[in-house]
Amino acid sequence: MAHDGNQPTDPAAADIDGRPAEQTARGNLGETLGAVRHQPRGVYSFTLRVSALTAVLGCTVLAGGFAAAWDTFAGVRAYADRNIANEDSYVAYAEDAMPELAKVAFVMIPALLVLALLVLTVLHAAYAVGAAQTAHDDGPLSAHEVWRRARRRLPAALAVNALTGLAVGAAVWAALMLWAYVESGGVPGVEPTPIGETATPQYTLVGWVLPIAVGCLGPLLYSRLALATAETVLAHRSPFAALCRSWVLTRRARLRTLGVGAAVTAAAVLFVRLAQYAAAPLVHCAGLGMLWLSDDNVWITGVLVKVLPTVVALLLLPPVIMPVVCAAFARLREDVAGRCSRPAERGLPLDA
Repeated sequence: MAHDGNQPTDPAAADIDGRPAEQTARGNLGETLGAVRHQPRGVYSFTLRVSALTAVLGCTVLAGGFAAAWDTFAGVRAYADRNIANEDSYVAYAEDAMPELAKVAFVMIPALLVLALLVLTVLHAAYAVGAAQTAHDDGPLSAHEVWRRARRRLPAALAVNALTGLAVGAAVWAALMLWAYVESGGVPGVEPTPIGETATPQYTLVGWVLPIAVGCLGPLLYSRLALATAETVLAHRSPFAALCRSWVLTRRARLRTLGVGAAVTAAAVLFVRLAQYAAAPLVHCAGLGMLWLSDDNVWITGVLVKVLPTVVALLLLPPVIMPVVCAAFARLREDVAGRCSRPAERGLPLDA
């Protein structure tokens, strides 16, 4: 039977009520970012528990790192005091101190990255469960029930977020390497700008604009792949299938996906900067405590004062910013996946 030329031929191209797919997919950016208000209370209660556990584990890793480097910092202090007493010049962290500190960092940084990966995975899975519960109007949801429904698919969700992290990290790493290569003078015809002088157009373009553009691919990739956790949790897809499905779903709502990705990235960066400034009183007290604990060792105290603002800001991300991020992407997934007319496209029941 002939059909009207303006009628879409793809069943997924129109919503159930006949609205155009692009109109449905575009949605409302404000409603998407405010989706945390529609999440069951049990989901945010679960978030607070995860955040508290994250703070304990993160502080434990940080304390372990300082404990492992305690003797090294004591050696640095003895070296500096000896040179000062002899009125000799000295270099900070000399006498093989830097390799020892690097060993501690090479243990701490992977541990913190794994912790961040676990937290991101658990929260994305929890908010996917909450968004599906709200969409099906299945009543209240407790924190225990959130964990029960999400934990079955956590290994697959962990693989999804690990692959996403590798993709995002590759883009950010490429941007940093490009910037470092330009700064080292490796690009013919582009000389690094000396301090106090005006940058040349070539250096501005290759040394700043291009690395920033490459680095922006990281948040863009994250926004395109952020629906994969919900896909693997709710639809029981394999990690690679979930990533492909997320890419397809976000392609149906490009502007909305770009808006959500840009908004949550800007919110996270702004929050971290503000939290770093707000942590100044805590940093001052922690510095005084470290001076007392280390018998006025300014070297270890200086490192603590330097890293603590960032640590505080990152530990506040899960209870403050991550609910908005996870709820927004969970809502986006429900909206774009809900347009599909086939039940298999919407995912299996949560209790399946």
